[in-house]
Amino acid sequence: MKYLVGQTSTGTAVFSVNDGNAVNLSALDERVGEDLMGLIKTPGLVESLKSQMSDAPSVPVSSITPALPVKAPGVIICMGLNYVEHIKEGGYDIPDYPALFMRGRNSMMPAGAPMVRPAASETLDYEAELMLIVGKAGRHISEDDALDHVFGYTVFNDGSVREYQRKTHQWTPGKNFDNTGAVGPYTLTPDELPEGASGLKIESRVGDEILQSSNTANMIWNVRQIIATISAYTTLEPGDLIATGTPPGVGHAKKPNPRWLRPGETVEIEIEGIGICASPIVDETDPGKKVAAE
Repeated sequence: MKYLVGQTSTGTAVFSVNDGNAVNLSALDERVGEDLMGLIKTPGLVESLKSQMSDAPSVPVSSITPALPVKAPGVIICMGLNYVEHIKEGGYDIPDYPALFMRGRNSMMPAGAPMVRPAASETLDYEAELMLIVGKAGRHISEDDALDHVFGYTVFNDGSVREYQRKTHQWTPGKNFDNTGAVGPYTLTPDELPEGASGLKIESRVGDEILQSSNTANMIWNVRQIIATISAYTTLEPGDLIATGTPPGVGHAKKPNPRWLRPGETVEIEIEGIGICASPIVDETDPGKKVAAE
């Protein structure tokens, strides 16, 4: 199934997408709700709706404004340094254990919404990533069982303010500026993709300029290993989000000069079979200057 959570004139709903048309599942059953959590917590719900979906009215996907697939995830865990060539371009040693960090909800935004270059720095970078949505809770999950805990896969742009990421050994500031992590718009269930979403082309671009181009098969730690590793130290809950790292080609490593995202551009992250997460870049209004002007 291909899902889109989004807004229309009637409110926010969960849609089932087929080509360019979408059926409002929330209108078919109130248990679906306004994000994917209804379907995540009630695994058989979508099956019970299939007979209604065939006769239900549809709307053009273009008429839907994307919203976050999960409005309030419990945790957002991100993996860094998961592609060898990206590790090398950043000047790091290849680790024995993955680099992991967390994002807060205010840093997240739906696909299509503006990604904000903060007033504090012009070093806004892009990172194309596969993101998974946890469907079933678990702790100490084995690699063999890991994929049973995945509800679906989506696209993520781990927008990073490099100047602040490098201020300390901890990456938290640079990874948590408001409205820098774009998600969606589509979520694909595992049966729609290769096992573990491996073997998919992953790319970032601005217009005709290709910034990153790789394949999810090149990840050092695959989805099974990522889930097993994270669940060794924390309980994963339904609706949690896990980002799986970015391939080489990020802006800070471009030669001879870094390639930062600039206001007026639109950055696109595309993963084969899942879709395109597009974000227009805007400048944050400097709060200090605004006060001074008033």
